[in-house]
Amino acid sequence: MGELLQLIVSGTAAGAIYALAALGFTLLWQASGTINFAQGEFVMVPAFIMLFCMSAGAPLWLAFLATCVIAMLLLGVLFKRIVVDPLIRHGVIPLVIASLGLSIGLKQLMRAGYSAQAFPFPSPFPSGHFAIAGAAISYADVGTLLFAAIIVLGLQAFLERTVTGRAMQAVAQNTDAARVLGIDVRRMVLYTFLINAVLAVVAALLVTPAYLAKFDMGDSIGPKAFFAAIIGGFNQTRGALLGGVLIGVLENVVGFYVSPAYKEGVALILFLVVILVRPEGLLGKAEERKV
Repeated sequence: MGELLQLIVSGTAAGAIYALAALGFTLLWQASGTINFAQGEFVMVPAFIMLFCMSAGAPLWLAFLATCVIAMLLLGVLFKRIVVDPLIRHGVIPLVIASLGLSIGLKQLMRAGYSAQAFPFPSPFPSGHFAIAGAAISYADVGTLLFAAIIVLGLQAFLERTVTGRAMQAVAQNTDAARVLGIDVRRMVLYTFLINAVLAVVAALLVTPAYLAKFDMGDSIGPKAFFAAIIGGFNQTRGALLGGVLIGVLENVVGFYVSPAYKEGVALILFLVVILVRPEGLLGKAEERKV
């Protein structure tokens, strides 16, 4: 029983990180019809930016805040204006191809310009464990869960209880109607890209202590985040959280009780099962959308 509880807690913590990256997928799709297959690299780049800031003498918290600002400029504003805006008018396929190319380019740029080796990254939470019902629960897992929960709940509160958040939801539901109502659609879409950039920085802060800072760390995070978004429902932000937690917990359970060799295939198998049984996702709603 203690082992299962430990697996569930650590798996939920890992799933919360996947969910943060998956939220970026769902937000960008809802607001602008953008599918960003460089999302994994959007987590990798902030990890190296924070590492660079800390090597210059900044404490972790200051490096995190500085990276949020830099990421909003690079991964938010520039990504939208240089990649998305010129291509989205031609449909989703050119944007998908461009984001795949951006993914490869960012990895190779980081590998050549910084280093191909993996670098240790400090955890924002204290080391050590405490016991509950015979399970050894790490402070890092609890800290990850609490921090991710604060971010997700704060985002939900912003979207549902503020004027700007409701305007962003209106744009996501019907762009033309929102424009008729006087909502600045372009600004709301830009806010979505900025939020996605901050979510990527938070995911980098939480995942890099375990994954290490390396140029290909996005190869694992990106696909799992995409699968989590599909599993939960690409048109539901809550679905991203559900999909991420399911993947994280099942990975741990399968890796412990079956074999670690099958752990990396859990997300793909779960994705295939859900997409065959319920194509709109577990919490998603079937909808028609012009592309």
